[in-house]
Amino acid sequence: MRLSEIFRLVWLNLSQNKSKVILTSFGIVVGAATIMLVIAIGTGGKEDVAEQFKNLNAGAIDIAYDATSSSYNQQGGFGGFGGGSGMPSARNSGGGMMGGGFPGGGGNQNKNTVTLTTDDMEEIMTFVPGLSSGTMSYTTSATVDGGELDESTSYTVAGVKYNYADMSNLELAIGSFIEEDDDTYKNKYCVLGFDVAKEVFGSAYDAYDETIYIDDRSYTVKGILTEVGTVASGISPDSAIFVPYETGIKYLTGTDISPTITVIAEDTNQVDTIKTNIETVLGESYPNATFTISDAGSKMEAANQSNRTLTLLLYAMAAIVFVVGGIGIMNVLFVSVKERTNEIGILKAIGCSQKDILLEFLLEASTISLIGSIVGVLCAIGLTPIIESFDMTVSLSVAGAVLSLLFGVFTGTVFGFYPAYKASILVPIVALNQE
Repeated sequence: MRLSEIFRLVWLNLSQNKSKVILTSFGIVVGAATIMLVIAIGTGGKEDVAEQFKNLNAGAIDIAYDATSSSYNQQGGFGGFGGGSGMPSARNSGGGMMGGGFPGGGGNQNKNTVTLTTDDMEEIMTFVPGLSSGTMSYTTSATVDGGELDESTSYTVAGVKYNYADMSNLELAIGSFIEEDDDTYKNKYCVLGFDVAKEVFGSAYDAYDETIYIDDRSYTVKGILTEVGTVASGISPDSAIFVPYETGIKYLTGTDISPTITVIAEDTNQVDTIKTNIETVLGESYPNATFTISDAGSKMEAANQSNRTLTLLLYAMAAIVFVVGGIGIMNVLFVSVKERTNEIGILKAIGCSQKDILLEFLLEASTISLIGSIVGVLCAIGLTPIIESFDMTVSLSVAGAVLSLLFGVFTGTVFGFYPAYKASILVPIVALNQE
């Protein structure tokens, strides 16, 4: 039998049994849609991780005092930049964000806490080899007036050193960042995050060189940051106000802060060794204190690992769906072989070979799978806006669609082979006598 005749038979059988085709392909529809969405969600997760950590330096190491597990008696001083994990909840709190993120939360100080100082940062830079730069920062919350604000509004204010922007990979949309002299002379300058500038002045560019009032003191807007977006800790520099480190201590927080030091390792392969050396240096100054020392590379790897685990789970779910869909195709084809036994006997009687019968049933299974896969891809595209409404990044791709189609056809062909084989080996005389 010619191939064109086989295709014609396949078309006739499928077109005359539309409902059977639809029901048979349902499992493949779900499987194909799942595969495409799994690939899209996995890719979107990678993009999310890259976006969240885009301002982090892989060699950045944060050092912060761990008040929950330390019992060191020392009066608070002043300190710095860090790898905090959240927005400060109290007025005088501090912390930071690792390697270019945003400063996070801290806590109020008392006689049983350690406040890291610039001397501590200098000791670390001096006695720990393999470091290229270091900085400090802290955060607090303060009331802000000015611009188009109708009433005082609370914002996060970060006290930072002059090299904060460079280490954080932050860029200025207009103006300049805090300079070393601003810190030295406690100048009342500030740099606004992109969202803060828009909220207070209506436009990021209208905010430049204007005046805002932080805790009733006037500050000149020296620059506005380029929009960053969400960062790893869930906090964005877009929603913060940056002031010189010493200015913030003098006018906003006093010495009641919990700063963090951040240093940059020249070689990311030496981060673990550097962290150990930092512990040793700090142990000399604070023998009974405990410090949290974390690096950006570990956080990035943890986030990527979580994304990989989620993607593998979704792939497993898609595989199960495909198996269920394949079993459905197998069952329907077994029934079809039973129903069409006489037809098979006639085809064999008029000269169709075992190969022709096998090919016909395989093509039917593959065609049903292909139709189901195409519908599944279309369903995945249609479901994408719904999934994105739950704040998930879905990155559809042509490669994902093609892979879904291939998996669908492969599944149908594999599970359809045995019923097709059973049909092809029927004895003609027995098939013709079958009721």
